[in-house]
Amino acid sequence: MVGSVRILSGRAFAKGVRSDLKDMIASCSGRPPGLAVIQVGEDPASQLYVSMKEKACRKTGIVSTMVRLEREATEEELLAVIDSLNTDPCVDGILCQLPLPDHISPARIASAIVPEKDVDGFHPINVGKLWRGEEGLFPCTPVGIVALLKEHAIVMEGERSVIVGRSNIVGKPMAALLLREHATVTLAHSRTKDLPELCRTASILIAAVGRPRFLTREFISPGATVIDVGTSQTEDGLSGDVDFDDVCGICGAITPVPGGVGPLTIAFLLSNTVKAWKSRI
Repeated sequence: MVGSVRILSGRAFAKGVRSDLKDMIASCSGRPPGLAVIQVGEDPASQLYVSMKEKACRKTGIVSTMVRLEREATEEELLAVIDSLNTDPCVDGILCQLPLPDHISPARIASAIVPEKDVDGFHPINVGKLWRGEEGLFPCTPVGIVALLKEHAIVMEGERSVIVGRSNIVGKPMAALLLREHATVTLAHSRTKDLPELCRTASILIAAVGRPRFLTREFISPGATVIDVGTSQTEDGLSGDVDFDDVCGICGAITPVPGGVGPLTIAFLLSNTVKAWKSRI
């Protein structure tokens, strides 16, 4: 709590999720779940994310397999690696760390991972299941956000939610998941007219535009819940898409950066891996 504003800590919630997964894995006999992570090239941010995922797997009891390819690796070479992992009985989840080099199609790679091992939730079959209201593996960040809202008893049913950002990774699946919770959803983006006015209609505002401190107090309705998905490195350190200090006097609840949405992504990647593992053992 900062003043009258509730701080929604993703770090604390994610720790509980990982603990529950660890207990679940320990209680099952047989082989542990396996996650394969593919990295193409040596992007520093990707290397950091991959090392964090490996550490989280190790602490939770998931066997992590790391596959590193040179930046110059061809799309066909990457597809061959994926094909091998698709048929590996000890691998339950596969993810290919983004971004990929320009000569490799992310869409083709996402479609090559079999849906039942697609722990990123990017395969067209899992995307279709998400929008049809069926069970499947869905993108980790939006799934984690819905879980965090439920953890803090924030009502979604019947509420107006505005999502700023229309990516396939966050914005679009976030809209589908909120619709499942019976929220009234508006998906906004950089070309939306009168964006501040639209955002002020939201009781739940989700910022996923990748522009540091883009959303200020003029975007916020009094008492709204603000979920900040953004993480940008600035001169002042890590910053979200929301100007935290500027909006704290207006919103009712907010996720911090860092320590908000970020930890949820890895926790629910592990959750997806365990879900895939349970469906296969």
